[in-house]
Amino acid sequence: MPKAIWLLVIGMVINVTGASFLWPLNTIYIHEHLGKSLSVAGIVLMLNAAGSVVGNLLGGALFDKIGGYRSILLGTVINLSALVGMTFWHDFVHYVIFLTMMGFGAGIIFPVVYALAGAVWPEGGRRSFNAIYVSQNAGIAIGSALGGFVASYSFDYIFTANLGMFILFFILAVFGYRQMSTVGGRASSVINESKPVKNKSKLTALFILCIAYMLCWVGYVQWQSTIASYTQEINISLKQYSLLWTINGALIVLGQPLIQLLVRPFKDNLKKQMIVGMFIFIISFGVTAIAGDFKGFVAAMVIITVGEMLVWPAVPTIANQLSPKGREGFYQGIVNSTATGGRMFGPLLGGMMVDLYGMTALFMALIGLLMIGLLLAFTYDRPLKKAENAPSVQTASY
Repeated sequence: MPKAIWLLVIGMVINVTGASFLWPLNTIYIHEHLGKSLSVAGIVLMLNAAGSVVGNLLGGALFDKIGGYRSILLGTVINLSALVGMTFWHDFVHYVIFLTMMGFGAGIIFPVVYALAGAVWPEGGRRSFNAIYVSQNAGIAIGSALGGFVASYSFDYIFTANLGMFILFFILAVFGYRQMSTVGGRASSVINESKPVKNKSKLTALFILCIAYMLCWVGYVQWQSTIASYTQEINISLKQYSLLWTINGALIVLGQPLIQLLVRPFKDNLKKQMIVGMFIFIISFGVTAIAGDFKGFVAAMVIITVGEMLVWPAVPTIANQLSPKGREGFYQGIVNSTATGGRMFGPLLGGMMVDLYGMTALFMALIGLLMIGLLLAFTYDRPLKKAENAPSVQTASY
């Protein structure tokens, strides 16, 4: 990989390691330490995600207008300001304010990093985005492993550790990203474009794909919210819960040789890769629904991790392939904002479902939503195929 990709990878590891001290424990902190209901916790996480949605869209637009370096610095300064405040004040009101600010700042950074990865190494294709995805999960493995351990002593240390890691990221961004070019070549299209395809059809296809992507995130985020709280109720310790995320991150990083074998049949068909991954998601929630101890949750986490290894890198790769030149940041902003939309509404919907109907009903609803997502993944590329066929039809009639 080029040096620029390695710098982005290292930065993402540092960034996500710091964030992973806190985000897996948000619901537990709000519910157990601040004494709020799961529904209230869901609303707080929704505000954090809403800030991220706005940040995602702004970050993508800023990338196209002012470049990656200044966009990342803006998001980093916002995050640092919020983390300094949260380190000193983390009662409920301050927690909500600073967590929303952190969502906004991080929301700016993520689409910019993905757009930069595609721009500085266009010939890398999916490898660029897979490298960023793996680095995120390396950070998750490190941060969540340390976070549960640190939190068992005091949550105050969690906020300090998060701040320290983001200061490191800020230093790297200032000195490492300054010379990065944001002008890259174009990757080949997800569908062979021997004929012109209108940008409108590409954007329509992306929106359909992103709705499926959002539904996947609605399910996945339950592991950070309702399932997190549920593990505490069935006497799975905080350290064991954090270990689940360590397993998740470690499997993604160490399991790359295995995943390369799995994706080989999908080398030229990212659509099939996503469909298989989403089907694995459905299986994982079936296992989670019947899990009654730590071993059952480990099995469910391993299964869903395999699914996300197929789905998560595929969507930004397709977005990069679909995006017109000069609009890469905007398209990555859409991808990240829809993922964040799933993280925004997921905890609220899950918390309300559990409060009203219980965990079993939640798992059934999640499986239903994922089936809808599967249908959308099957059909998202139809607008592209119609646009491809349109010129030949007009030529024949002429």
